[in-house]
Amino acid sequence: MSASLSREDVLRVAELAHLDLTADEVELFTRQLAGILEYVEQIRELNTSGVAPTTQGMNRPVERDDVPLAPLERSQALANAPDAAPESGLFKVPRVMG
Repeated sequence: MSASLSREDVLRVAELAHLDLTADEVELFTRQLAGILEYVEQIRELNTSGVAPTTQGMNRPVERDDVPLAPLERSQALANAPDAAPESGLFKVPRVMG
């Protein structure tokens, strides 16, 4: 199965994601996504018949014990926050949805 990606495919994905792409971005993303699909095709060609399926990527113990720690003081948590209002314990975050 050969994966190919057209400019129209990228425009359709951008439309589904509600992205307004410039002509340069469409060209760039078409090349980049086509490269990713080519790489996936290379991986598909690997013989994995002798490889047991796994449910996780790490087959070794966790590096450290999971030990609960005391929470940060509010002033520490807000120290590097943009537009922090320490008196109320809040900070502003950029709007991400319409």
